[in-house]
Amino acid sequence: MLNTLQKELNQIINRGFDRNLRLAVTGLSRSGKTAFITSLINQLLSVNQTSPNHLPLFEAARNGSILAVKRVPQNDFSVPRFDYEANLNDLLQRPPHWCRSTRGVSETRLAIRFQRQSGLLRHVKERGTLYLDIFDYPGEWLLDLPLLNLDFQQWSLEQHQITQGVRAELAQPWLAALKKLDLNAVANEDVLAKLAKSYTDYLHQCKEQGMQFIQPGRFVLPGELEGAPALQFFPLVHVSEADWKRLKKDAKSNSYFALLTKRYDYYRNKVVKGFYEQYFSTFDRQVILADCLTPLNHGRQAFLDMQAGLNGLFKNFHYGSRNFLTRLFSPRIDKLMFIATKADHITSDQMPNLVSLMRQLVQEGGRHAEFAGIDTEYVAIAAIRATKQVIVNQNGKQIKAIQGVRSKDKQLITLYPGSVPSKLPNQEFWQKRANFGGENGTGVHFEFDHFEPQPLEQGDVIPHLRIDAVLQFLLGDRFE
Repeated sequence: MLNTLQKELNQIINRGFDRNLRLAVTGLSRSGKTAFITSLINQLLSVNQTSPNHLPLFEAARNGSILAVKRVPQNDFSVPRFDYEANLNDLLQRPPHWCRSTRGVSETRLAIRFQRQSGLLRHVKERGTLYLDIFDYPGEWLLDLPLLNLDFQQWSLEQHQITQGVRAELAQPWLAALKKLDLNAVANEDVLAKLAKSYTDYLHQCKEQGMQFIQPGRFVLPGELEGAPALQFFPLVHVSEADWKRLKKDAKSNSYFALLTKRYDYYRNKVVKGFYEQYFSTFDRQVILADCLTPLNHGRQAFLDMQAGLNGLFKNFHYGSRNFLTRLFSPRIDKLMFIATKADHITSDQMPNLVSLMRQLVQEGGRHAEFAGIDTEYVAIAAIRATKQVIVNQNGKQIKAIQGVRSKDKQLITLYPGSVPSKLPNQEFWQKRANFGGENGTGVHFEFDHFEPQPLEQGDVIPHLRIDAVLQFLLGDRFE
């Protein structure tokens, strides 16, 4: 108890003097969270070991304000430590390979020693230390946060997309079995387990098809809950509103309907709410990562899936301006950055389009955040740069292209991946998607390939694209 009280007291003191900053790194599955955190740590640890030009957009690094950065023990010993060393070692292999995707919650803490440049405290203490806590979470688990505001019926009705398009084809075996289930009958747990597995198989297939709006998220990434009855339920997408009323009134307590409702309520109130209350109440700043390119390859439904997932990510965080009292008693996120990842997979002239697309994808969320009086920013980056920009001659004309080692066959290739739409694609865009070309090969067809990381030598800084802009936005004001 004394240790807990001491930890809470230290947190209050650090918040009061603004010595601590808690950063939430959020994003959908495969958006690059692990790569982002690994690179962020690497860039900060290397601030004083490289040329000032290493991070030209990060003013505190450029002007020498940052004196030293090191990893220090985190306050919460119950949260796994982010495995930065293992991730860096993956990049040092021959050939290098990508870090493992996020499988659970992890945390890391950096102590950043700096020389004060301005502010009242510079007269009292020339040097200060900022403790930066960075948190990583599986994107699959984050997509469950909207369930906090939905009961079983509301959630089931929101899953209407299961009966449409590609999802309906993938869900056909599960839907056929579901329609045969008598919801009034006495529940058999073995039957429920088989139906839940069929539903989980459907979710995995959706993920393989590039869809990212997967609920419940722990069905595809269960963690310690694997095999638990808490993960053996599914939405009743075939039940009409009138039947819902009848089932709520007449179904017995031992029926399939009653047991499914109980399991959903447990999942929402214990698993999702517990996850939210433990980790999401004290963040100061947030980044939301998204791979906007891969869903363009998979088609309209995958793209819309990504948009729905993104807009569900920020609705359960606390946004608002920070002052002394809010820092102490009601921490809020006062800076939010939307980041389009894998910007090295396109040519440099397409970067403005990618930023514009990201802005439109989260327009609703951006308006909400700005209305709450916080700073928002949109940027396209490559946390770990995998390609190089090159110029090639094609039919006597010079065009921009990218060069890198393609992941699927490990071949060094040079290609023009295509144009990124600067606004949300409409139906006509998707209809023309297969028509490659136009003059100079810049039609609506595109192929945003996946590439392997560039070779890294021991002691080298991870190559990046505009992560210094991210650091400036998130941390720049803390070194003034």
